[in-house]
Formats: sequence, C-alpha cells, structure tokens
Amino acid sequence: MIPYGRQEISQEDIDAVVSVLVSDYLTQGPAVPRFEQAVASHVGVQYALAVNSATSALHLACRALDLGPGDWLWTSPITFVASANCALYCGAQVDFVDIDDRSYNLCPDKLAAKLEQAEREGCLPKIVVPVHMCGQSCDMQAIHELSQRYGFRIIEDASHAIGGKYQDDFVGACRFSDIAIFSFHPVKIITTAEGGMALTNDRKLADQMALLRSHGITRDPEQMTHEPDGPWYYEQVALGYNYRLTDIQAALGHSQLQRLDGWVLRRHEIKAFYDQALAGLPLTIPWQHPDTWSALHLYPVRLQLERISLSHRQVFEELRAQGVGVNVHYIPVHLQPYYRSMGFLPGDFPLAERYYAQAITLPIYPGLSEQHLQRVVSVLTGVLGP
Repeated sequence: MIPYGRQEISQEDIDAVVSVLVSDYLTQGPAVPRFEQAVASHVGVQYALAVNSATSALHLACRALDLGPGDWLWTSPITFVASANCALYCGAQVDFVDIDDRSYNLCPDKLAAKLEQAEREGCLPKIVVPVHMCGQSCDMQAIHELSQRYGFRIIEDASHAIGGKYQDDFVGACRFSDIAIFSFHPVKIITTAEGGMALTNDRKLADQMALLRSHGITRDPEQMTHEPDGPWYYEQVALGYNYRLTDIQAALGHSQLQRLDGWVLRRHEIKAFYDQALAGLPLTIPWQHPDTWSALHLYPVRLQLERISLSHRQVFEELRAQGVGVNVHYIPVHLQPYYRSMGFLPGDFPLAERYYAQAITLPIYPGLSEQHLQRVVSVLTGVLGP
C-alpha cells in the first residue's frame, strides 16, 4: 500500500536520538531549547516553545490569551477536531466560519460578514484560529485587518505548514498573529514522533505558555511570592500541565529540521507532476494562492462526481483496493456527533460540506518514488475512466 503520508528517518536522525539516549538528560535537558532556538531562527520568530503535541500547544495558546467561560473561539470546519477542542478545554464556546472554495481555508469574506453580525448581536469572538489547510497559509493580512477592527486575537493553526511561506515570510513568523502552532506528528513535514510547538513574538505570551507547559511551576525568584527557601526551591503559581517534549524527541526534530527546505521542494516537484499528469481527469486539483508558498503537507483532489459513474466512497475504496492509500481530510468538525449535540446541523457550512463530499487526499511525501507516482496516476486514471 502506498500511504498518503509517511515519515522519513535517516541515519543522522537515529544518531541524534542515540546521542541523547546515552547522555545524562532524556528530558528537561539541552536538546529541547536547542530545537526551539533552531526553529525560531529558521522561521524568523522571537520565541518558540516545544510541547508534546500541537493539541497541547493550541491549549496553551488559548490559556495564554485568557480564553475562558463566556468567550467564543471561531475556526474553520475543515480541520482536525483539535483546532476547536482547545476552546472547550478552557470552558469557552466554539463557532465556525465557512471555507473559501478554492484554498479550502477559512474565508476572510465570510469571516467579515459573520463578525458584522456578531457585533450587532454582542457575541464577537475573543480568538479566531485560521487553519493553514494542506500547508497553504490563510490570507493572514485580511484576517489581521479584521482583528484590528473587531478586537479578536489570532492563533494560526499551522500544523500543516512548517516550511511554507506567506508574503515571503515563513509561516510561523507571527507577522499577522499572536501565536502560531506547528505539529510534528509523523505524517507532518518534519516529525518528533509526537510533538508540537507554539511560536510568538510576545515575551509575555511566551513566558505564560512556558509556565503552563510544566505544571505552572517556576524556579524564577521574580515570579515567586516570597524569597526562595534555598537553591532547591520552586513554587507552583498557576494551574498548569505536563505538556513537555522530551530531549529524545527534540533531538529527532532538530535533525529533521536540517532537511526541511529540501523536503518542501520535493513536495512541490510531486505537486507539479500530479498537476500535469491529472489534467483532463474529472477532478479538481489544488489551487495555490499567489501570495503563498505551500508546505504541501497534503494534496487533496476534488472529484467531479457529476462526470464519474462511481460515488465518492466507491472511488475511495477502489483506490485502496488497488494499493493506493488515499485518505479524506477532513470530516467537517461541526458534523461530528459531539458538536452536533451542541446544536450544529448539516447545511450550516455548505462549502465545507461540499468539499468533504468530493475530497480525496492523494499520496505526497518526499520519499515517494517516481514508480509510485506513476502507479498512483495509473490507478486513479483507471478508476475515473469511462
């Protein structure tokens, strides 16, 4: 089976992990800050905090921005559930903004219209979470301009997008946001096995996330309520979590980071191959905004079902039966039973629902061979043929 995504582990990665395993520190040692500094330097942001998952990073970001009961967080319905769940962890409420029909990202025009209505009704969001679907940045300048008018804060869910660019800045530079989030799950651009990172240019937000990352405990005398009892002393000054990344994982991430730019370039080569090879088939290939350089975590095509004799499910099952491990990203969050129980209904976000009914993610990862690419195209052509 050719998977839709796959990590690539080199001997250099293995050596980096082994060097930590035989060192004095498996966790809370020097590898984590080294990884953080390397990512911050690469993307051009001041502060980076590595954590055990992007979900944890989203939660910390919401906490740092004081999201809580009575507040609203808005995000895209086409995303993994974590983009919305992070608000519920804080006791806040969630709503969604429908997608742009070409980029599959949160639509700034629909956001503007929803904000105008929310202002009249007195229920503006405290936080908006634009999701950089497939690795392509949202229109962050437009969203930021709306934030200046309506007063909400911005967390970029850039889980798909490390190595991507928006207006010549690397995603994660936080030019148009308060905090950005990366994921290092194995199918993402680079991996730490499980892991994530929160990035910001705001020292106060960075300090707050760092505190909450490790139980709300500090050894900094300036944050304590009284003078330390001795060099062993620490204080818990907030209710935090154990969201730390291990040094083992950080060593893997730091090693992988060295190959990031080359991997993104390879993904663009695969996209160019698909774009040309799939032309003429009854499907729509991904569109790229001219202001973006996508990290291309995913390559979703949309089936033109009116031109195909098979259903969405039949195409999916036939591709898998022939060894092409396609997937679907994503089931709209508002259609999940947990969110349906909150009152969301089919038809609430029609563009997201239409995308879901048509989308299939094709394999894309740096180690995909030319033979495998030809196989994907051959099978897909056969399945979609007359």
